[in-house]
Amino acid sequence: MPPVPPDAPGEGTPRGTAAGKARRWGSLARQALSGERESRGAPGSRATMCELYSKQDTLALRRKHIGPSCKVFFAADPIKIVRAQGQYMFDERGEQYLDCINNVAHVGHCHPEVVTAALKQMELLNTNSRFLHDNIVEYARRLSATLPERLSVCYFTNSGSEANDLALRLARQFRGHQDVITLDHAYHGHLSSLIEISPYKFRKGKDVKKEFVHVAPTPDTYRGKYREDHADPAGAYADEVKKIIEEAHNSGRKIAAFIAESMQSCGGQIIPPAGYFQKVAEYVHRAGGVFIADEVQVGFGRVGKHFWSFQMHGEDFVPDIVTMGKPMGNGHPMACVVTTKEIAESFSSSGMEYFNTYGGNPVSSAIGLAVLNVIESEDLQGNATRVGDYLTGLLNKQKAKHTLIGDIRGIGLFIGIDLVKDQQKRTPATDEAQHVIYKMKEKQVLLSADGPHRNVLKIKPPMCFTEEDAKFMVDQLDEILTVVEEAIGAKSESMTSENTPCRTKVDFIETPISS
Repeated sequence: MPPVPPDAPGEGTPRGTAAGKARRWGSLARQALSGERESRGAPGSRATMCELYSKQDTLALRRKHIGPSCKVFFAADPIKIVRAQGQYMFDERGEQYLDCINNVAHVGHCHPEVVTAALKQMELLNTNSRFLHDNIVEYARRLSATLPERLSVCYFTNSGSEANDLALRLARQFRGHQDVITLDHAYHGHLSSLIEISPYKFRKGKDVKKEFVHVAPTPDTYRGKYREDHADPAGAYADEVKKIIEEAHNSGRKIAAFIAESMQSCGGQIIPPAGYFQKVAEYVHRAGGVFIADEVQVGFGRVGKHFWSFQMHGEDFVPDIVTMGKPMGNGHPMACVVTTKEIAESFSSSGMEYFNTYGGNPVSSAIGLAVLNVIESEDLQGNATRVGDYLTGLLNKQKAKHTLIGDIRGIGLFIGIDLVKDQQKRTPATDEAQHVIYKMKEKQVLLSADGPHRNVLKIKPPMCFTEEDAKFMVDQLDEILTVVEEAIGAKSESMTSENTPCRTKVDFIETPISS
């Protein structure tokens, strides 16, 4: 069972830290769970306080009324989650799961300070941003203070998709150009304008790449075109963007924007090589375009040492537009576009007013402020660094032990485990990855797999994740990988010998997850 933190903070653990908070949250969760079990009688009976229907009825109603393209996690055996606290989620039977994938509940599920802020403001007022209100301007001021000085103008929306769509409008209005350069395997949202620039999506469906969309190679130094043994992978990948710009210009087209996640998530937890973004920005600016940094998945301190992931690339790199979303409201729908005064004034000069009914409303702004307060007061950036470093260290030890682990990559609490069938060929272990996440679920640890081959285990938990959680997760992973490797004939001692491709069919893989 996943670790439930003890009531009292351990020696040397200040009560204001993430670890201290997690322990107290664990106590609350344990008390609530105990009370729920008492209220519902026999174990396994339905908790009427948390669910309207049995799991079976919920599944039947979902199949009837929810669109079939709306998938669930663990489709072969979905979990019914009825509540959550901190880094833990609970199903209808009261079983506790360690959440290693929920980067939306950024400061922890149902954080009491965030819940209180929402409740207090909701009791007082909620309206649109055409009325003057202090919350929206205070939040814009606080948010801007985390960014480089020239990024100072905010547009509030309700989702990362809305934010990225607006970012494209800003970029296209700025110079009057239309074309967009995106990265292979990128995902920027579900709106039509974003599916068009998301190879992760349009290459899976019947859509074809539009003529104004240009796809650059993902700057992946493990599996990509230019790898870790290349003398200058950053320069080589940036030159691919330069070639695209030149080809577009030769065809009479003009570049409006280059858009990229600061660290690619759906693409497989890809960390661009140092210097890549600077070189790309130079080429894009020279072509009259702007650089859009998509921080929807990876912003708000997840990398630990910096508040924004693009800041890893140094002070000499500043995007022209930054988009943000998921963690911003800790589960409440809110997002934002932040840009320069120059770009904002150009957008305004079009004569078209921008208005978003719910964007930046008083309740959303109060929630956003509470999230910022918690990140600071509980030192969640520091926690991301400490726990992230500890977790990466544990995983690298597993890499030395398990032939299925080809690469461990990540920063802070954004980590990917690239599973392979062959160390030298780096053959993606897709079936094995799907099997692993199902087996981890059985051990009450929630992971997902993504990337172009769906072989990368994604770790992006709530920021209150502790070292105890990390140790528990890795211990379960170790056990599962050991069993899988034995089943396919892989031996841990072969790490030092020449590897040969494993062609043994793993016959116990369950139905793949839909994530």
